[in-house]
Amino acid sequence: MRSKLVAGNWKMNGNLASNQALLTSLVPLLAPISVTRCVVCVPYPYLAQTEQILRGKGISWGAQDVCQYEHGAYTGGVSAGMVADFGCRYVIVGHSERRALFGDTDEVVAQKFVAVLKAGLTPIFCVGETLAERESGVMEQVIARQLDAVMAKSGAVALEGAVVAYEPVWAIGTGKTASPEQAQAVHALIRGRVAEQDMRVADGLPIIYGGSVKASNAAQLFAMPDIDGGLIGGASLVAEEFAGICKAAG
Repeated sequence: MRSKLVAGNWKMNGNLASNQALLTSLVPLLAPISVTRCVVCVPYPYLAQTEQILRGKGISWGAQDVCQYEHGAYTGGVSAGMVADFGCRYVIVGHSERRALFGDTDEVVAQKFVAVLKAGLTPIFCVGETLAERESGVMEQVIARQLDAVMAKSGAVALEGAVVAYEPVWAIGTGKTASPEQAQAVHALIRGRVAEQDMRVADGLPIIYGGSVKASNAAQLFAMPDIDGGLIGGASLVAEEFAGICKAAG
């Protein structure tokens, strides 16, 4: 049986004082939750602070991206090995904002996926379509292309050590949310695409949903058979809201 995962993506938010308040509030709120894996993915400068506060508290932490290269003359790059030094367990790769704003191609995302695995960490691999792609009827092809890029690079078996996050781009930070039935249909599509390569891996693959998930709608989404948790944006910056989502997954 697949365990649930709820990952908070702080994006480019936070400072030392607000992080301290948020993380110390989360610890007692999440302490009673034992069946759900809870993760916070924070900006690079705050990994040391996050490690200091959360170590031994039952909450994992991770990074929001990494460079695809291990080391070298890549000014501004941060490698998977570097974030591992700060106790990270997870790394988000292929987030729609990285793809749209920073030019991460399917190939680059696949390279980052491999780099994260090589460092002994778990990729949270994001796939999803824009509103224009959904409305033009190419959603399935877009998601298949994104998945296939990773499977072509490392094989479907590599997904055994990963999490896939479906994030409909039109529902990120917009207040719009795919209905539980809409989200379930795409999650089933993702699982089916992986099953074409490896049925065993597909059955065990955690597929989480990202797109304006809140404590008020999380339980309905997480009740769907192929939705194994959530990738949470804005709501992860509010301790009570994020804890409510984690409890809904439990």
